[in-house]
Amino acid sequence: EVRLVESGGGLVQAGGSLRLSCAASGFTVDDYVIGWFRQAPGKEREGVSCIVSSHGNTYYTNSVKGRFTISSDNAKNTVYLEMNSLKPEDTAVYYCARGHYVATTWERGYDFDSWGQGTQVTVSS
Repeated sequence: EVRLVESGGGLVQAGGSLRLSCAASGFTVDDYVIGWFRQAPGKEREGVSCIVSSHGNTYYTNSVKGRFTISSDNAKNTVYLEMNSLKPEDTAVYYCARGHYVATTWERGYDFDSWGQGTQVTVSS
């Protein structure tokens, strides 16, 4: 059974940091694209970052470039999202998902077929 479990969310002040984890089971993260997405209340879901572990390629949406870092630990079959210099507008439920390739429209999430349950990130001003 394919499963993705996010953890690491919480409440943090603006300027603070959090590290999210996405623990995968039922497949190997190195064989797939793993993406992080977020959805704030009343807003559409947006892609934050994704990684192709086998190639070492990473992708970021413009609003998080220079602040967020995606990485993977193949031994733990886990993908991380290190979030620094957090802003109130980063507040959202964060989800990880599995994809098969990185499309030019990856940020829309249409090419990801398995999703975790999400973890809440709240950044206070």
